[in-house]
Amino acid sequence: MAELNKVHSPVAMTPEYKKMVMQLLESQGVREFMAANIFSDALKFIPTLRLKEFLAKQVVEELEHYEATLRLYRDLGGDLEAVVAEKVKQYGGVPYVKSWFELAVCQFLYDRAGEFHLAEYRQCSYVPYAKIVGKILAEEEEHESFGERVMVEACRTPEYRRQVQQLFNKWLSFSLTSFGRPGTAGNRFAIAAGLKTRDSGEVMQAFINDIKPGMAKCGLAFPSDLGVETPVNLDLSLSAAA
Repeated sequence: MAELNKVHSPVAMTPEYKKMVMQLLESQGVREFMAANIFSDALKFIPTLRLKEFLAKQVVEELEHYEATLRLYRDLGGDLEAVVAEKVKQYGGVPYVKSWFELAVCQFLYDRAGEFHLAEYRQCSYVPYAKIVGKILAEEEEHESFGERVMVEACRTPEYRRQVQQLFNKWLSFSLTSFGRPGTAGNRFAIAAGLKTRDSGEVMQAFINDIKPGMAKCGLAFPSDLGVETPVNLDLSLSAAA
């Protein structure tokens, strides 16, 4: 992306560009808000002090990410806390986890989807956003690997594997919503403006490909209905994933 296309301040934004940046921040704000709530509530399911400390550290990081997003949105003249509260009220937000296994599945899918979504903005043309994206991605690298380790161990037992498959089906749908609808005018504008590099459908496929090896280790399968709009050519084959 050429340096001439970089935007360093809200005053340099066109109305269309500003609207798109605000939409991106709103989406991220909802995700950070819900992640902090989910993981703080899930502390009661953690079996050991060390793992409780690991998750508590993640909650603090999610809150710091949320705070950084609030500041960027405030620079654009908006109140993101109010927007997030209204959005969560309207659609109900993401559910809380109800077990240790569900937390692991949530980490494996929901956190990973958030990382794939954000990675599109690492070189974002709005420089202040690109800076906080880099910091967030650096801090979240270990989260989904933690969830995968717990899932693999649980799936050694057929009874637990069935439970994990049900939870996987549930959280896959929530996770795929992180990418938005593929092939929209908003996607095309964001790519043309240098805010992102790929359509939501391409990012969704990259995420799907990334979870396939973990699924193979656990003996999991994709559900027949993903629950969201996907590209017509989305590849869900698992033959080469192991």
